[in-house]
Amino acid sequence: MTRGSIHDVAKAAGVSISTVSRAFTHPEQVRPSTRARVMEAARRFSFNISRSAGTLKTGRAGRVALLMNEEITSWFNNQTFAGIDSVLHDAGYDISVYQHIDSASTRRAFFENLPILRNVDAVFVASFAVDPEEADRLRRLHVPIIGINTPDPEGFDASVCIDDEAGMFIAAQHLIALGHRRIVYTCSAPSDSLDASIDARGRGFAKACRAACDSGRDLDWRIVTVPRGRDFADSALSALLSLDEFPDGVCCQMDMMAIPLLLKLQRYGRHAPRDYSLIGFDDSPYADTVNLTTMRQDPRDLGAMAARKALRLIGGGVPEKPHSVIRPQLVLRGTDAAVGPDHGNAPIA
Repeated sequence: MTRGSIHDVAKAAGVSISTVSRAFTHPEQVRPSTRARVMEAARRFSFNISRSAGTLKTGRAGRVALLMNEEITSWFNNQTFAGIDSVLHDAGYDISVYQHIDSASTRRAFFENLPILRNVDAVFVASFAVDPEEADRLRRLHVPIIGINTPDPEGFDASVCIDDEAGMFIAAQHLIALGHRRIVYTCSAPSDSLDASIDARGRGFAKACRAACDSGRDLDWRIVTVPRGRDFADSALSALLSLDEFPDGVCCQMDMMAIPLLLKLQRYGRHAPRDYSLIGFDDSPYADTVNLTTMRQDPRDLGAMAARKALRLIGGGVPEKPHSVIRPQLVLRGTDAAVGPDHGNAPIA
């Protein structure tokens, strides 16, 4: 069919020209049934509204930026992206992804170059902090900045985060309540220049252990830190096996470390929960498959919540609750058990 005009679409859908425009630029202002008729007519006439024309009219770019310190292929990042897109796609927004913002210099370069490279209507930052000066630069451009699982809400116009510290505190408390005495927290080394939310988990573990010792518990606990990178799970495995006495309880910084440890320790005759208890963090894919006890978070939900806050800010409003904190949930499966008389003392086989 020959490409039609906005007048053709309006006539076919039985609506005004302004309603057709709103269906494309502000879909949240149009009833779903009306927008469906407009979109169907637009498809028949191969019609679309120019992005540049919409920008000139509304003063908005129709685009947001998502900053992440790892690749988008990571479980947390791809689920966060999916959550943001589930809200912003129907609102007519594109998402520009900036990966590997893994140092203060790369982060600073983004904030310095953003006004030159391309315009955006909002910036999402996943899992790391921002410098106050960088946030102020965006505010001068009237661009809201929204944090997703950031270590601190300071500098953000809105944020939605899990309580990483409280989550690992709960995990460690659970092991202690089960009677474990030799417990270890395994984690990757924090970045030298980028404050990441995941680093708070170690503080939660230490806080629970100190509280238990202060209450009179006979507890031998330690934090095992290994280098970041692809081999961090193998490094954690080596560190655990080299301890003078193998722990009877292990908390892992993330499931991506816990799952390989669970499987590889079996090769060395260490089986959970027979010989030790193991708790991960995230409830990521395959955690249920390997029956891993873990702390659950939902990054897709975090992304969707952040996107809704962003739309309010872009529209000149203020979210009802600008900063939201969600406590992770302990998911009990099959890698933890109460300490019995033979727990941790079974022969290696």
